[in-house]
Amino acid sequence: MDLGLRGRVALVTASSQGLGLACATSLAREGAEVTLNGRDAGRLAAAADTLREHVPDAVVSVVVGDLTTREGRGAIVEALPEVDVLVNNNAGPPPGSLDDWDEEALVAALRANAVPAVELIRAYVPGMRARGFGRVVNITSAMVKSPAADMGLSASARAALTAVAKSVSRSAAADGVTVNNLLPERFDTPRQGVMVRRRMAALGIDHDEARRQIVADVPAGRFGRPDELGDACAFLCSTQAGYLTGQNVQLDGGAYRGLV
Repeated sequence: MDLGLRGRVALVTASSQGLGLACATSLAREGAEVTLNGRDAGRLAAAADTLREHVPDAVVSVVVGDLTTREGRGAIVEALPEVDVLVNNNAGPPPGSLDDWDEEALVAALRANAVPAVELIRAYVPGMRARGFGRVVNITSAMVKSPAADMGLSASARAALTAVAKSVSRSAAADGVTVNNLLPERFDTPRQGVMVRRRMAALGIDHDEARRQIVADVPAGRFGRPDELGDACAFLCSTQAGYLTGQNVQLDGGAYRGLV
């Protein structure tokens, strides 16, 4: 299936590894001109090389900028004034408990997982609407719909972004712009490695046992592959997905227990 993305300009934030890089790779494979973003120039250059290894004809560039700062976001928009596709991604806040969730922690979570995405939406969606085409995909978390006891920061910050995204989706749809969220859970990424090590330390178990326990409640019986989320992202950005907007699409191997 041709997703109609050839020549489209795409920005994927926090894309030097993991799910962000997977989304960028899938978009590049469909012919989009992809810009990677991150804070470390060396890691970004390595990520761009990795992408080119997987997609030899990829058109890929990089922009260094810390999403959590105005200066970083400004550098991104200055380097890339217009995009057709915006994929918002950033590392999630740490697990914890109520004792950890003071004002400083709450504000930090919002600055990392809500404010950057909303600011980039504000920067790019007006141009998308004027041109009659645009795709925004926010990589949030399954915690938005089913928060774990230790993931209150992730759930709250990303729920805030979800609310803004829903509002924008309703106003932008008539101009050919869609806004959707991908809600991953238990993907085999560096973030999952953090969760594995946390369980190892808490329970005094080895690496393999920690992974086995984490995946035990996933009906699919395995961790998700980053490329699976990347391809789902590419579809949400396609011309075929023009009537799909304001949605929260879960990728969790069937782990979510609710109906809606």
